[in-house]
Parts: sequence; C-alpha cells; structure tokens
Amino acid sequence: MSGPVEVTRGDGPIVLGLPHTGTDVPASIEAKLNARGRELADTDWHIHSLYERLLPGATTVRATFHRYVIDANRDPGGVSLYPGQNTTTLVPLTDFDGQDIWDIPPTEKDIVERREAFHAPYHAALRAELERVKAIHGIAVLYDCHSIRSHIPFLFDGILPDLNIGTNNGVTCASAIEAIIHEFASSSPYSTILNGRFKGGWTTRHYGRPTEGFHAIQMELAQSTYLSAETAPWAYDTTKANRLRRWLKDILDAIQDTALEIAA
Repeated sequence: MSGPVEVTRGDGPIVLGLPHTGTDVPASIEAKLNARGRELADTDWHIHSLYERLLPGATTVRATFHRYVIDANRDPGGVSLYPGQNTTTLVPLTDFDGQDIWDIPPTEKDIVERREAFHAPYHAALRAELERVKAIHGIAVLYDCHSIRSHIPFLFDGILPDLNIGTNNGVTCASAIEAIIHEFASSSPYSTILNGRFKGGWTTRHYGRPTEGFHAIQMELAQSTYLSAETAPWAYDTTKANRLRRWLKDILDAIQDTALEIAA
C-alpha cells in the first residue's frame, strides 16, 4: 500500500483536490468490511484519469485511500454537511444506497486512528500546496474533483444534472470565479446546476476563504458523462471522456485566467 497522499506540484494557481479516487484499503480494515463494502462501489471512478494533463501547471493532491477507510471530504469532527438529509459520515457505515458495508463497524478508537493516519496527512498536504501556490501568485484556487452515480434515490430525488458546481451558495469563492465556471458549464452540451444538491463538501467550505486569497469550488460530475455504465466494472468510456475533457479544460482555463486577473 502506498502512502495516504500523492502530490504532483505545478506552478499555476489551481490545485486539483482528489479525495475520493483512491482504492487502497489496509488489510486489517478490509477484513472488517462485508462483501458489499469490499466492492468499493462509491469510488469516484477514474476521476484522476479524467483530469490528467488537462491544465498545464496545475497541482494535484490525491488521497490514495478509499473513502470507506475514512472520508477525506468530511468534517474531522463528524459534523453533518447536510443536516436533515441522508448522507454518509466521516467513516461511512453505509454505502450510497443506505446499505450496511461492515461486518465489524469501526469503533471510536478506530475513527480517531484513521483520522490521524489518513485524513490529517491528506489535508496537511492540501493546505501546504494551497499556501505554496498562493505565495507564488497571490491567489490559490482549490478545484475539488468529484463524481457520483446520476441516480441514487437514497441521497437525492430523480436524475442528477451532469455538472454540479458547489460554492456553498457563493461563500467559498469570488463571484467572478463562480460566474465564469457557471457560464462555461452552461454553454456546454451538459446539464448544469449551481449549488443544487451538492453545494460543496467540507473541503470546499473549509478552504474557501476569498477575503484571504483562497478560493474553492467543488465539481461533482455525473458518472454517466464519462463511464460506459454506472455499474461494475465501472469502465472508463474514452469517447465520452474525451468529449467531457474538452469542456473541463475550457472551464479550468477560464478559472485560471480569472484568478490571475483577480490577483493582478
């Protein structure tokens, strides 16, 4: 098993956060998952490949561990992101369909140990890279990369739009950055929503401090936009993905241009 985080440094103002693409599960933890849990169905499948080399100069910070070990996009204190709505916890007890994933559920001690071994190193690396690029450019933009099945009745009604932009209702980034993302996404052939079911996870809300020069956005993609099917084996569809990559590149380029204008 590799370390809990992989960092690829770039010299631009954008940091791509990849908290949910990892599939590493230590053997001692895997042994406690049930058969359903071991399927790792709630992975953000192939998202690191989808964004690879889209933006020259971008920094990437990727968690290698699976979200069932501990979710790097949840409040380390366990506070719910969406009070009153179904969601998963810091260490999920169920999958996105509300089904149990553990034969032996994690104890409080397990959660504390995993928080220190996995969650904390990921965020230490992410924080360090955001501070590094801000020192270079006077601004840092965290673009948090996510994907999810487009139809999950346990979490939301109906079919999810293709591109789900989250800025916690405009709190986590400058209005100019929010506007340019929404403009480019809306001009694409993909259905788009701003601050719908996904308003940005803990990472976006924690790091997005526009008055201090740190801006954060979450992009939640429907997996139907780039997978052959939203079921195992979760195959990457190159034709679909290349079509989507063209628009994601435009969005990232526009964010970078706008960020540099703000910092100028």
